[in-house]
Amino acid sequence: MVITKKPQPFKKALYFSEEEFQERRQRALELMKRENLDGFLMTKQESLYYFTGFDTFGYVFFQAMYFHSDGSLRLITRAPDLRQALYTSILAQKDVMIRSDDASANPVSLVPQVLKEFGINSPSKRIGYEPNSCTLNHQTGKLLEGAVSGLCTLVDHSTLFGRELRIVKSETEMRKIRKAAYLADFALVRTLKVAKPGAYEGDLWREIVGTVYEGGGDDPANENILVSGNKAVLTRYSTGKAKIDRQVTLEHAGVYKHYHACLMRTVHIGGVSKLARRMFEINILQMKASMDALKPGREIGDVFEAYARVADENGFKEQRLDACGYSMGATFSPTWMDFPMFVRGQNVVAKPGMVFFIHIILMDKATDTASSIGQTVEVTQDGCVSLSKLPFCITRKQTIAAWKKIRKEEYGFTAEEEDDGEHIQDVELSDGEVDEEDYDIEYDFSDYTPSAT
Repeated sequence: MVITKKPQPFKKALYFSEEEFQERRQRALELMKRENLDGFLMTKQESLYYFTGFDTFGYVFFQAMYFHSDGSLRLITRAPDLRQALYTSILAQKDVMIRSDDASANPVSLVPQVLKEFGINSPSKRIGYEPNSCTLNHQTGKLLEGAVSGLCTLVDHSTLFGRELRIVKSETEMRKIRKAAYLADFALVRTLKVAKPGAYEGDLWREIVGTVYEGGGDDPANENILVSGNKAVLTRYSTGKAKIDRQVTLEHAGVYKHYHACLMRTVHIGGVSKLARRMFEINILQMKASMDALKPGREIGDVFEAYARVADENGFKEQRLDACGYSMGATFSPTWMDFPMFVRGQNVVAKPGMVFFIHIILMDKATDTASSIGQTVEVTQDGCVSLSKLPFCITRKQTIAAWKKIRKEEYGFTAEEEDDGEHIQDVELSDGEVDEEDYDIEYDFSDYTPSAT
């Protein structure tokens, strides 16, 4: 006897209402009209996700979505992404064109066909495009220029939608970022719970990644960072795992529906040196100055100037960097960093609803001593507020103790941001005296050869 079952009904995986997607596209049309564009060829995955919900990593191969001035859409992609588009986006099958995968095929060959369908057939027609996207590398870009020659004039608007639309978040977007901030905080606490002297870094990694997964989150758009000992001054992931010693630097993201909230800490293991303690004190002053500078109506380059000024005035000019953060949102590999960055001369003006990651980093070259703090913040009507609820602590036990006083409700997301079956394993928070690890220690660097020799 064969048992007959009915499958669950098909349902699109949309995490915003169709009305919100339509509102976003309408605002894009207004920008296109302002820029005298007859259409827009989107190749950034961030644009496709923002306007339609299309969720894929298929952009490693050429794909593009044409957006005409009448609001029509045509997605050009490969066969594996047809069902991906139908499942994750507002697109219907009539909106999707499948390009050939043959070895001899030109990946951009369907672009002229789509343009002609909408009457784009003269160099007087202006088509916006995103030449700094991952899918449009130099080789494919040259193929595209050749394919549309005589049909239109391509106009570089790589940052148009990012700078004028995606950078300011809606309330539904903010709730996803707040959920991501909760996951980032929770991941840090669970990681620090096992970050005892001599612990294996791989065990810490399990907590960083596992917490986000258990909470319904996603992979980050680039690798998280967890480095210890002399490597704690690194600000990029690199392969290899060791036993932790002296100091641990973590820079990781909570991610929910691709919306990121980053967190950064250097935590000292087995005592705190005089230099490390002083660098931590400067970090706190830098963060305060940076947040004070992030206000509506001010250029965000002021945030970097505040970070740099505090370091320089306190004798740490050589230990600081030339940037201190960037915009955050729904981003895809290879990076969670969105436009724009906190750098000197950046003239983007802060507005309410913008979200940034402020990272305060000092690195002593002579001793490879690290000191970093970072948090994701939201620009409000009169300043900015942290989305992380964890205070800055110099040891792991202090951080774990602070977590005991924080309630999930403080983060400001709703039941809509909780998946059916979601279950984050909590941690046992009693771990001895809170300040037990906060004692003075000094290292003998007399014969130490630093990495920056």
